[in-house]
This record gives sequence, structure tokens and C-alpha cells, in this order.
Amino acid sequence: MKHPVAAAALILAAFAASTAFAADPAAGKKVAQGTCAVCHGVDGIAKVPDAPHLAGENVGYLVRQLKAFKSGERKHEQMSIIAQSLDDTAMENVSAWYSQIKISVQVPE
Repeated sequence: MKHPVAAAALILAAFAASTAFAADPAAGKKVAQGTCAVCHGVDGIAKVPDAPHLAGENVGYLVRQLKAFKSGERKHEQMSIIAQSLDDTAMENVSAWYSQIKISVQVPE
């Protein structure tokens, strides 16, 4: 290929388009305030020991995990049931909500 930089840019643009979500974080917050908050918190900081923190996580990653729970590809006693109640729009919205939460890290000295 004569223009490797141009080819790389096209590949990155195609990837970005395929992972873009037209989500509504405000609607996602409403979902998070319901079922999600019990374990993951509205703020995305887990409230129970076996739940992961979701604050600041990547939207695409969260959507993929929710879809995996819904399809049965990934299994968890509670999440497999909860994911069944979410359609694609709700998954994208709640994922957008959690991804937009800003977190900070303080590294110990």
C-alpha cells in the first residue's frame, strides 16, 4: 500500500464509527438509580464486594459485557437476570452514564 498512514486513519475511523453510541447518559442515570445502584452504586463505585466499579469504564466494554450476560455468553447469578430486562438502548444509556463519571487516582508515595 502506498499510503500506510492514510490506511491506518481509515481503519481507525471505521473502528470509531463501529463503536460509537448515540446514548443518553441522563436516561442511563435513571437506569443506574434503579437496579444497578444496589450493587454498583449510582456513582459507579461498587457497594458489594463481588461487584466491579463501573465509574469511568469504557462505553463499548460495558455494552459488550451487558450483551454477554443477556446472551448467556457470560454468566452471573444476578447480572444474567438483570441483563434480560435491558434492551440495547438501555444498555447503551446506562453504559454512557457510568463512562462519563470522572474518577481520580492518588498513588501512594
